[in-house]
Amino acid sequence: SEPSILREIELIRDTTKNFAGTITDLGGPTANMYRLACKEKTIEESCRRLSCVYPTICSNLGTDHSKLISLYRKARAIPGIKKILIGSGLRYDLAVRSPEYVKELVTHHVGGLLKIAPEHTEAGTLSKMMKPGIGAYDEFKRMFDKYSLEAGKKQYLIPYFIAAHPGSTDEDMLNLALWLKKNNFKLDQVQTFTPTPMAMATTMYHSRRNPLAKVTEDSEIVETAKSGKTRKLHKAFLRYYDPENWPILREGLYRMGRGDLIGNSDRHLIPAPGGEMASGSLREERRGPGMAPKGRPADGAQKRTMGAGAPRGRTDRTPATTPFMAPPSKVKPSILSTIKTKPKTVRK
Repeated sequence: SEPSILREIELIRDTTKNFAGTITDLGGPTANMYRLACKEKTIEESCRRLSCVYPTICSNLGTDHSKLISLYRKARAIPGIKKILIGSGLRYDLAVRSPEYVKELVTHHVGGLLKIAPEHTEAGTLSKMMKPGIGAYDEFKRMFDKYSLEAGKKQYLIPYFIAAHPGSTDEDMLNLALWLKKNNFKLDQVQTFTPTPMAMATTMYHSRRNPLAKVTEDSEIVETAKSGKTRKLHKAFLRYYDPENWPILREGLYRMGRGDLIGNSDRHLIPAPGGEMASGSLREERRGPGMAPKGRPADGAQKRTMGAGAPRGRTDRTPATTPFMAPPSKVKPSILSTIKTKPKTVRK
């Protein structure tokens, strides 16, 4: 209830040592579904829908955010509270139903970055996650940018995406990578789907069937990335800009018949072989100063020795033959030799 939440905020203020006045997150996994419920109790009791928000937001679900807005304002008014943040868990397809809520959120409750989880861009994959289409994200971002500008704040959305989710094909991951590049997203931390107990996606992963619909012999086959190579490829698409991923991406794109996306212009996804030098600054930034690329010595280090008579500027690729010297063997003493025994006495 609202009074219990406000009391808990006061308790944190009064009992936390060196409390600075900031509540780092108010809302939990569904930050903006506070007090949202079915409009009619009788309808709720007889409803057989699996979800109130998928495949569309139910017309019987109340999406009025006024009670949550009131809670935010009362929480901010508590003496000693300087900032209350919403860190994650925002259901943005519901948030866009209430522009007043988005404005309140963006103006007062974002600490520069707001994490949201579109998860993917392709409708086929999103349907297996019971997530809204990417259009809902685009609409929320438009509102987020608008109200951030009005508030005079530089704030950013941090979207989360997942690789190798059941229903996600190589083409789906490629389209996601192209969307990321178009929108200039360079994801740092990404995750690959891992089946966990009691999850619908785990059922899809093991059965290759979609339990969100009636399962029959003719049910839809859910494509699932299970081999290690395919899962690595899907994850590499999310980090298309990383030079370490370019070899596997080139192999995958050629296999998919999309070699047209390999080249050294802005319209290409990754550079062609030999075009890595254009991204030398990125790799230097990833390595840090003074570190050498993989497989190469650092400046001033000697990897190969010059052979006799070798041309200047070239190295002798044939290593000098050195007779093999076996290391001296270290024979460990038997455990019996470590046992101290008493000398035997001879009776006369």
